[in-house]
Formats: sequence, structure tokens, C-alpha cells
Amino acid sequence: MTITQQTMPTLHAPYTIYFSQILAAPIQETAAALLQQLSVEYIANIQPANRQLTQKGAVNTTMNGESVIIKNMVDGRGLACPMPLLKTKVALRDVGAGESLYVVATDPNSQADIVAFCQQTHKTQQSGAPALTLILNQVSTSQVTNSVADNHLDSAKPDTIFHFIITKTDTN
Repeated sequence: MTITQQTMPTLHAPYTIYFSQILAAPIQETAAALLQQLSVEYIANIQPANRQLTQKGAVNTTMNGESVIIKNMVDGRGLACPMPLLKTKVALRDVGAGESLYVVATDPNSQADIVAFCQQTHKTQQSGAPALTLILNQVSTSQVTNSVADNHLDSAKPDTIFHFIITKTDTN
């Protein structure tokens, strides 16, 4: 059994992704491009921030499946462990209950780190439920070219990208 199979909750995919209105347009574009690398089995639709959102984070429209509101993104591509996890912890401070953080990383250790962090996060005091829910833990590959310093401009190598969507279920 892979780490993804062991740690993923029952998915109600495919998800419709909405971006928070406070998320800058360039970040929305980057996140949308990265999310489009994932299978339609998990991501049904990606919506810009111009949709009306209620205060509790629910979307004012009827949808099939689940919806996720991305409030922030951590781009940990190219960063070595433990930086993606540290940036994730800092970014979660600005994510409210019911909102999500989208994290991408290229270091394979980040997958184990972020999964363990979500599992070990303290339980909410009232319900005993986890304060963080890892609702997406998927891997994609993309083609990237080598840098000029590598002297292999003609070759391209695949870049493995680890995608995480972490939803905060508690305000702590």
C-alpha cells in the first residue's frame, strides 16, 4: 500500500476549486496551471476568484461534488526538505476554518513530511476531529529543461511534483 493509499481520506472527488478573492492573480494562474496537471478524477473544475463567496466559505452556486476554496498557495518547487513543510506551517496561519492551502513541492521527502504533519496536528477540543484535513495528495510529472549551467540544453527531464490541498477544519 502506498503512502497515498494509507493517508488519504475517502474522497468525494472530483473537486471544484475556487480561489479566494484575496489570492493574487499571478498566484491564481500558477495554481490553476499546476492543478490542471492532475487527473479530472480529482479536479473537476477550477474557478477564478470572481465568484461570490459567503462569509463561511460556501459557494453561492449549485455544484456536483465537493468544493474547495484555496486561500493561499505554497510553491515549494525546487526547495529541499524541510523548507516546503516550514513554508506550509507559516502559510496555514492565514488560512481560516473551512479554507484550504494548496502546496506543491518537488522534494520527495516533502510528501512524507506534509502527510505526517497533517496526521499529527492536534485534534479540535470540541469534536475530537482533526484540525487539518489532507484532502488531496497526488503526484504529477511535467517536462522541464535543464539550465544553461548543465550544458544539456537539448535534453529535457521529467520533474515530479507533489500536490497537496490541506483544509483547515478548526480556527486554531
